[in-house]
Amino acid sequence: MKNILVVPIAIVTAGIIVASAVYLSIGDFTAPAGGNPSAVRAVDASDHILGNPRARVKIVEYSDFDCPYCKTFHATLHQLLNDYGTGGEVAWVFRNFALTELHPNAKKHAKAAECVAQTAGNTAYWAFADLLFANQPTNPLAYAEYAQAVGAISETVAACIQSASDIDARIDADRKNALEIGAVGTPYSVLIVDDVAVATIDGAQSYADLKDAIDAVLAP
Repeated sequence: MKNILVVPIAIVTAGIIVASAVYLSIGDFTAPAGGNPSAVRAVDASDHILGNPRARVKIVEYSDFDCPYCKTFHATLHQLLNDYGTGGEVAWVFRNFALTELHPNAKKHAKAAECVAQTAGNTAYWAFADLLFANQPTNPLAYAEYAQAVGAISETVAACIQSASDIDARIDADRKNALEIGAVGTPYSVLIVDDVAVATIDGAQSYADLKDAIDAVLAP
């Protein structure tokens, strides 16, 4: 692996990338200058992981289902996983950063997706997330249709949405961690290499820049 400090793009040389994103004013909160990637919560079995959980490179994304830039970045990361995920080199971890101050239904969407995961598994979760982004902004009345489309039982998902306080706590914990890392908008991500958080990614970075960074990291 090349020295992280000489990877020739801002993702590691500056420790932060700024691109297209939706930003939020959060009271008196002050984000750490340049981000604080080391504050990222450790990836574990409770996370939504696409790709090899033991991949050398992980991108931990904090996202909002009604954020238009998140929709763009969602497609970018799918492309990245298509190119690198099959070899087990890169994994994508999706966490919630629902900006309800800007998108009133964002937390509802996050809870619906978490309920799909809880009742139908991780594969259904990712398929449901894809539908939320594809049909942005989603009407919550569409949850039942989307749940059925991904193989979940819509009535079970609806019951979970109404009652699962543990999922509310999970979504709140994701948001809290995003703020601790330095996020003030979405999408916001952390690049982890060999289990070490090395950089934050602020906004919808391009596929080309992400590819350059990953190629440099994976180079012998």
